[in-house]
Amino acid sequence: MSNKTDSNVYTILFAIGMVIVVGALLAFTAASLKPTITKNVELEKQQNILYAMGVNENDESSANFVSTDVAPKLFNEYITKQIVIQDGQITEDDQAYLIDIKKAKANAKGNPSKRKLPLFIGEKDGQTYYIAPIRGKGLWDAVWAYIAMDKDMVIQGAYFDHKGETPGLGANIKERFFMDDFIGEHLLDSNGNFKGVAITKSNADPTNKDKTDNEVDAIAGATITGDGVAAMIKSDLSLYVPYFKNLKK
Repeated sequence: MSNKTDSNVYTILFAIGMVIVVGALLAFTAASLKPTITKNVELEKQQNILYAMGVNENDESSANFVSTDVAPKLFNEYITKQIVIQDGQITEDDQAYLIDIKKAKANAKGNPSKRKLPLFIGEKDGQTYYIAPIRGKGLWDAVWAYIAMDKDMVIQGAYFDHKGETPGLGANIKERFFMDDFIGEHLLDSNGNFKGVAITKSNADPTNKDKTDNEVDAIAGATITGDGVAAMIKSDLSLYVPYFKNLKK
């Protein structure tokens, strides 16, 4: 007589049992780690916002966040107000930094006025910063950024990141040499119309001295990533123009 453990029924039942056990363990692990993951996401967003407005630990060449130990304290110290813009209405919300930009875009279903647009207002060294989170698509996957502006929509700082751009090429959007190029760039043209910032190989200003040309130099070998970043800046930051126009009234 064959051993019961050699039967097909035993094999199927054993496989089902293992799936249940492993699934339960994974579910338990996910549930256990969720608070830590959520907290890490919160801290990362705070670090990104602070970085964009110049609260960071940068050295001469590399980009460095403030530590997670001090990020919450500094965030509360430098960010004086958080607002959400939607349907022309402005609402204060001290949890606006937790808004998922990807979901906000999806929920708007192609209607920009329906999008929840978070904006973080910070004060540092007597200057007011308006920091907007934006999101787009690079060559392989998502790219995103936090752009700090003054009341005239002149960029005061930027932090860029990506999910899967090519190392040494498109991934360089999060390097200092690229991010710092945006500081001082005007988002509006000379007539006050929103133009954004193009990322172009044909830029006639390689040392980036002209901050009113609405252009910065492209990263070599990363044309599609650069186009995606420029499109993200143009599509997302243009939605904030009515807010900035109201600031001047």
